[in-house]
Amino acid sequence: MTTPWIDGTHNSRDTGGMPLRHGGATRSGVLYRSDALVGATEAGLATLAQSPIGVIVDFRTDIERAQAPDRLPVVRDIRVVQLSILEAALAMPAELKLDEAATKTLLSRIPTLSDLYLGMLQHSPLAFAEVARLIVSPPDAAHPAVLVHCTAGKDRTGMSTALLLDAVGVERAAIVADYASSQVNLAGEWSDGMLARMTAMGVPALPAIIEVVTGTPPSAIEAALAWLDDRGGSAEYLLSGGLTQGELDGLRERLSA
Repeated sequence: MTTPWIDGTHNSRDTGGMPLRHGGATRSGVLYRSDALVGATEAGLATLAQSPIGVIVDFRTDIERAQAPDRLPVVRDIRVVQLSILEAALAMPAELKLDEAATKTLLSRIPTLSDLYLGMLQHSPLAFAEVARLIVSPPDAAHPAVLVHCTAGKDRTGMSTALLLDAVGVERAAIVADYASSQVNLAGEWSDGMLARMTAMGVPALPAIIEVVTGTPPSAIEAALAWLDDRGGSAEYLLSGGLTQGELDGLRERLSA
């Protein structure tokens, strides 16, 4: 497990220093990723306040945000952009108790992580392109970095990060390794707490459910990247979402050291 960049989170980090296919590495201080900021400590808030982050992209649903509102610094403004890329998110009210029939219905609808990621890609090219655009044209020139996060920082955040890194030419092995590291980062307190909550709601701890809730198997993100390859690649996908060629070039420039 790596030490989270933001104290009080479990899965926060800078995407800088990742190797590019044609040499060089990604630039530090441009794109950050995290789980929800609900547990950020005062030290974590100080890190955010002193960072170059001017925009936080929150991929969570309204229900998730209401259940676990982010903690943000009060010493300066950080713009929050809410982009839902998973309308059928697995978040449910904490007080919900599933009966046997509801549990069977839920189990029949649990997607694999690969299915989940393909669904995101199929329905959210505009949202993913908007994230890229915020990196290229930050609204706060003094704080031009972007932080993307969801609840765990592994699925919506993982798919978004993998897509952007792939579009600028990061080596696939490095993208997969970054994605897979979330499972290690979330192991223990976060994963145990999430599974306990699911059990309290009447959801059985079956392997398929445990993987969706806590896992980041390399095969899942590899399937998503293969889907993109079959359709022209990650860069072409972002262009299909409305990103211009000039903005794509700018994304590569911003993220390449």
